[in-house]
Amino acid sequence: MAFESLSERMSKAFRNITGKGKLTEKNMNDMLREVRMSLLEADVNYRVVKDFIERVKEKSLGTEVMSSINPGQLVVKIVHDEIVDLLGTKDAPLNYRTSGITTIMMVGLQGTGKTTAAAKIANVIKKKQNRKPLLVACDIIRPAAIEQLVTLGKAIDVEVFTLGVETSALETARQAMDYAKENHYDTVIFDTAGRLHIDEELMQELSDIQAMIHPDDILLTVDAMTGQDIVNVAQSFHEQLGVTGLVLTKLDGDSRGGGILSVRTITQVPVKFVGLGEKIDDLDVFHPDRMADRILGMGDIVTLVEQAQEKMDMEEGAKSAKRMMNGQFTLDDMLVQFGQLKRMGSLGGIMKMLPGFSQMSQQIDEEKAENTMKMREAIILSMTKEERLNPSLLKASRKNRIAKGSGTKVQDVNRLLSEFEKMKQMMRQMSKMSGGKMPMGMGNMKGMGKMRGFPGMGKKGWR
Repeated sequence: MAFESLSERMSKAFRNITGKGKLTEKNMNDMLREVRMSLLEADVNYRVVKDFIERVKEKSLGTEVMSSINPGQLVVKIVHDEIVDLLGTKDAPLNYRTSGITTIMMVGLQGTGKTTAAAKIANVIKKKQNRKPLLVACDIIRPAAIEQLVTLGKAIDVEVFTLGVETSALETARQAMDYAKENHYDTVIFDTAGRLHIDEELMQELSDIQAMIHPDDILLTVDAMTGQDIVNVAQSFHEQLGVTGLVLTKLDGDSRGGGILSVRTITQVPVKFVGLGEKIDDLDVFHPDRMADRILGMGDIVTLVEQAQEKMDMEEGAKSAKRMMNGQFTLDDMLVQFGQLKRMGSLGGIMKMLPGFSQMSQQIDEEKAENTMKMREAIILSMTKEERLNPSLLKASRKNRIAKGSGTKVQDVNRLLSEFEKMKQMMRQMSKMSGGKMPMGMGNMKGMGKMRGFPGMGKKGWR
């Protein structure tokens, strides 16, 4: 994941100043040296780093440290605020028209995930913003792009307008607007052609489309893996087209992330969306303050809660939580927990959003964790309804039957039952502490966190 190395170096820098009674020029310089090196190693532009360090130092030195906080906490806040300033002090929503059709032009080089990003944005605005989008296939240079967009459109139930490769991109765009008006679409997203590099022919075609549709947003798709090249590409497109926003793709990859911190400062073009995976739902609106929290290892609880509300079966979770608080936790409830957790995505991704769990997430073997979860589910599903409600019935013969039915070993069945008893005991303790009340949905995830993160996770990681 991008920023992992940067986050580790930042944490190290802050540890060196934590506990100091007073901010001095010496301990400040020592900390800032670490911060400077961490930013440069993350591939942040040198000029951006220089200005960043100067602002942090100016705001930190001589500041009175209140008795309730220590210098480390104060500096973390200053650095956090400055990172937010680099990323953009506030969210940058799409420029929707108050009336008529909003038009969005997707531009970018080949290989940056532009076509997929167009479909992902259509999915986001349809599901979360109650829009009626139409996707338009204007990349006639690459026939596969049209096929890809049509396939993605079917997956998210969004219509794709295409006239094939024989009709020019400009004519396709013109007819698409007529079609959108006739069929009452409120948002039209144009997937335009990309190139391996910026050339005159590409820019002329994009300029012609821009002149005809007068886009409310021109979104440039940039690959987070390309480092500082993001800045160069963004500058070139912005100078010729007036880009209104960036869509960062492959942020889940092993990139250093510095280009992301540099691009807005240099180009003044805000990031509007970020792609965090290959699935159609793995794209979301960009929030600068939340990204700053994650860079500094503070987690991202707000996004985690939003994802839980979107992806979890909240009604089923509420029923399960109520039973738990009444001391009625069963293996069926445990199965519900596994299902809810799977809907949230990868375990490593979830733990990155939990404050203090970021470094632990790096120790998780994602594939092994997923296999462990599947094995636990198979064991429970191999039990009868009566056995799930009353595990005390599970003697040797029944355990052998369950192990054979789930393709596991009796030891695996015993391990699951042991974990179940621990969770049941934990639920009783939580019920007593909270007076029988529990926050719905996220409450049971908090409980899981107290068990070294998640079911199946011991002191040495996943078994």
